[in-house]
Amino acid sequence: MSPRRAIRNALAAGAGLSRRLGGLTLILALGAACAAGDPVTTDAIGDQVQTRSAGVLPDFAVTGDTAELYRFARERGDVLQWMPCTCGCGQLGHGSNRACYIKGEAGERTTWTSHAAT
Repeated sequence: MSPRRAIRNALAAGAGLSRRLGGLTLILALGAACAAGDPVTTDAIGDQVQTRSAGVLPDFAVTGDTAELYRFARERGDVLQWMPCTCGCGQLGHGSNRACYIKGEAGERTTWTSHAAT
């Protein structure tokens, strides 16, 4: 293979890699934009609140035991709805322990509260 052809092949391979990396960059940017579309706000009692699509935990509950507890609250609400809360939040309108994790649900979206995480 001539040096000129080798350079052309290397440049063509580099251009293909550049296109693939550009696509990866676009995918990562779109993912960040989607996550940024679910802002964390603060409610009237000072808890953080975030609405996410089904299965996506809130930013304030993504690691360790906290994540496991929030995941349990979403998946096993049938259990938590019968457990009273022990932090005294019944006066805030919480009817069960599940309300310390989930503020509301609408279709495939869950509005999480940081009440249980704080």
